[in-house]
Amino acid sequence: MIGIIGGSGLYSIPGFTDKREIEVETPFGSPSDRYVVGTLAGQHVAFLARHGTGHRISPSELNFRANIFGMKKLGVERIISMSAVGSLKEEHRPLDFVIPDQFFDRTRGRISTFFGDGLVAHISFADPVCPVLSAVAEAAGKAVGVNAKRGGTYLCMEGPAFSTRAESNVYRSWGMDVIGMTNLQEAKLAREAELCYVSVAMVTDYDCWHADHDAVTVTDIIANLTKNAENAAKLIVEALTNIPATRDCKCGSALRHALMTAPDRIPAATREKLDLLVGKYLV
Repeated sequence: MIGIIGGSGLYSIPGFTDKREIEVETPFGSPSDRYVVGTLAGQHVAFLARHGTGHRISPSELNFRANIFGMKKLGVERIISMSAVGSLKEEHRPLDFVIPDQFFDRTRGRISTFFGDGLVAHISFADPVCPVLSAVAEAAGKAVGVNAKRGGTYLCMEGPAFSTRAESNVYRSWGMDVIGMTNLQEAKLAREAELCYVSVAMVTDYDCWHADHDAVTVTDIIANLTKNAENAAKLIVEALTNIPATRDCKCGSALRHALMTAPDRIPAATREKLDLLVGKYLV
């Protein structure tokens, strides 16, 4: 199964068949909404609106663990995550899609691990996205006429307020490419869940560093969100038709050398809670 996470402006995808809604409970609470499961472009797909139907959950309130664990529980192996972002470089124009290969964390106190409570794990996160999915997403963008560029760094800020101009200029001096509020935690948790993950960052506008920023209206941003959502649906359908049938990347074995706690020292409750993730390594 392929998981799709829809961000701001992308709350559904046309073309689903055999569609049904599934409510999933997890050891970490409830996901953002019901998962919409069905067939899209010949693939078995689970779609989740990140901020819930009607966009009612702010970035800082998102239950990232439940969202990713729910995907795993449904049998998802790969996640394509769509998100609206601001651009920190002139070259990334509104309506461009950036497929970042790095993240930089500027959030505060968000929970971004399934582990703890007596079970310690340290995943490798030097390369935080799946290279296979990244290549598929880039090719899909080109095939449907979207300016999709692979590579770059997604700076994940806390929000919900946008950056000050001083912050925006500092991020630019660091070489960051786009700025958003959600994808860093998803990427970490997907890696811990041994899921392939790629973020497709849909540029809505330039961040406040840009000279023309103050001329951008809410109407302009909504128009870009709408157009980005249309392009996202095209990219997703194209990507689904080209995802390899088998996984040859390292994402599916990310925990193989990450578990640090001696099996006989793991509390029974923690072992039961995380059995879906670690059970195969504790037999």
